[in-house]
Amino acid sequence: MDSKEPRGPQHGDGAEGSSVEVTTPPSFPQGLSGSEPTAVADTGPHARKSVWREYAEAIIVAMLLALVIRVFVVQAFKIPSGSMIPTLQIGDHILVNKSAYGLQWPTDCHFKLSLPPATCYTSNTIADFGVPERGDVIVFRYPEDEDKDFIKRIIGVPGDTIEIINKVVHVNGKPLDDEAYTQRVDPGIIDGKINHRDNFGPVTIPEASYFMMGDNRDQSLDSRFWGFVSEDKIRGKAFRVYWSWSGHGEWTQWVRWERLGQKIN
Repeated sequence: MDSKEPRGPQHGDGAEGSSVEVTTPPSFPQGLSGSEPTAVADTGPHARKSVWREYAEAIIVAMLLALVIRVFVVQAFKIPSGSMIPTLQIGDHILVNKSAYGLQWPTDCHFKLSLPPATCYTSNTIADFGVPERGDVIVFRYPEDEDKDFIKRIIGVPGDTIEIINKVVHVNGKPLDDEAYTQRVDPGIIDGKINHRDNFGPVTIPEASYFMMGDNRDQSLDSRFWGFVSEDKIRGKAFRVYWSWSGHGEWTQWVRWERLGQKIN
């Protein structure tokens, strides 16, 4: 004798597959076994205020971190002129190590409502890491207008005697071997009584001062014309080209790809 299980109500007869019924699990009072009450996110005005506060705090922290890096560690500069050709080209963007010679604390700062918000004209060394050396390429405050930054190569350090004879630089009585990184575009020689470009000195560099020259010897405004650079005006040592833009010729040549990442020697 066949027995048949009782059939309950059937849903979806005639449809392929089977359907499931979604049920709600029983709730349990707080403190009993089962699920604890679920926290519901606050979407009111206080929550929105908290989110905006987090964004603001993150932006402020990022700005402060960027300011610390810019003041004490690394700063980017753009090369606007050709006084350092062939080492640096017009349109090069470079990185300068501001802690190359020590940790510098900015002094004589003037604040303003612009970016950057302050300009500091001197600095005190609070931790020594080394001293500027002959041959270093450095950024410094231009002695005749300290709102401007110049970049040149150190030719003489404190105590050196510098003399230029018919374009040849002499340091302590010996010709400087600079052919690898300089260029001279004018074959003419200018008398030192008329202009100091080709004939200069001799002069002895005082303490805490440096004699600077551009690598483009015939087209550089440097220590031959405006004197020494004080140690407290040095902003840092240039060490890398991170971008180079010519903007001339075919558009495919506007970026000097071969210069990207180039070390500055």
